[in-house]
Amino acid sequence: MAALKNAQSIRTLNILLRRNLPQISCTRNLNLQEYHSKDLLRKHQVSIQNFRLLDSNLDPKSLSDFKANEYVVKAQILAGGRGKGHFDNGFKGGVHLTKDPNEIMDLAKNMIGHKLITKQTPKDGILVDKVMVAESVNIKRETYLSIIMERSYNGAALVASPAGGMDIETVAEKTPHLLKTLPIDIHQGVTDKMATEIAEFLEFKGAMAKKCAEEIKKLWELFLSVDATQLEINPLVETDDGRVVAVDAKINFDDNAQFRQKDIFALDDVSGVDPREREASALNLTYIDMDGSIGCMVNGAGLAMATMDLIMLSGGRPANFLDLGGGVGQSQVSAALRILESDPKVKAIFVNVFAGIVNCATVANGIVAACKENPPKHPLVIRLEGTNSVQAKTILEQSGLKFHIINDADEAAKAAVKLAEGNN
Repeated sequence: MAALKNAQSIRTLNILLRRNLPQISCTRNLNLQEYHSKDLLRKHQVSIQNFRLLDSNLDPKSLSDFKANEYVVKAQILAGGRGKGHFDNGFKGGVHLTKDPNEIMDLAKNMIGHKLITKQTPKDGILVDKVMVAESVNIKRETYLSIIMERSYNGAALVASPAGGMDIETVAEKTPHLLKTLPIDIHQGVTDKMATEIAEFLEFKGAMAKKCAEEIKKLWELFLSVDATQLEINPLVETDDGRVVAVDAKINFDDNAQFRQKDIFALDDVSGVDPREREASALNLTYIDMDGSIGCMVNGAGLAMATMDLIMLSGGRPANFLDLGGGVGQSQVSAALRILESDPKVKAIFVNVFAGIVNCATVANGIVAACKENPPKHPLVIRLEGTNSVQAKTILEQSGLKFHIINDADEAAKAAVKLAEGNN
């Protein structure tokens, strides 16, 4: 039972990190390309595949000293499914293997300057402007290793599984005995004993266990030095020539440490990010796109999830949610409403704010200002409770605009669903 509970906690944490939900308010999911993550690993002496980068110049000199038995040529975009994707020029696959170095440039020419379309990209794809050429390694075994900030331990923890290459949430659900978690004392760090225990759990033997333990300690040093909140290596592999190699890495960072990590934050690639998400981020708001018809304006990820649950229970589906956060101003609220309205999926908007730090009157004034500047295209259901909620309702009622002001959250959600259905 304890193992299952721990597995569920890890699964929830990973889902929150990958979705960039602000429930973990200190975590920012920077959009680092694969080669950026590999470069960070390399700078901290973590064992990785050798690689080079090609851009639109397609300079063959950049590969002149790069020798390997086999090469992996990978399009660099912020989306999964690259290997099974296709390009707008008809070329198939964003990941290719070749043993012939003379083929690399031709492969890169078919990728760079063209849009790669996968299950995770927009319909028209994402433009590829860089290709990574990496050494292909012969994998003997795949394992999983991550270092995460885990609330139940009030700090960092090592998470490991010998079932690498798989989605860790699946391992946690179906085979929790293949998941091991060790809390890390921030003062002691990852000790030799801990690193060896994890290496042995990952089924490395003899000299390979020692190599793996050394890699684990290097990863901990990286985690600390870059102010990470999650460092996931999947897979961490054993090769047939006796190496322990980090083949893929996902890293999340503490945005409160941005002043210390300026070089890393400068790498943020927003080229493939939804424009609404990009605009919201510039305003210190958080926007998450979904697939329903009801736009949601909320304050706090906990309320966001509760709001989406209410909509689902009422028979509807959220189109998105936009989290106002804590110290939001009137202009940000107005911009937030404009961003929600710009989503073509939206048929109704549900504003659900339970204010503590947030001032309901500020939210109301922002909504009124936005609606007077640009009359709303969709019905607005508004529930404002908490700080200055009475004043806020007065502002809305005296605005001369048509709003559906409902105090009860359940009833408000039902009204939003009904209005969205009537607006189809």
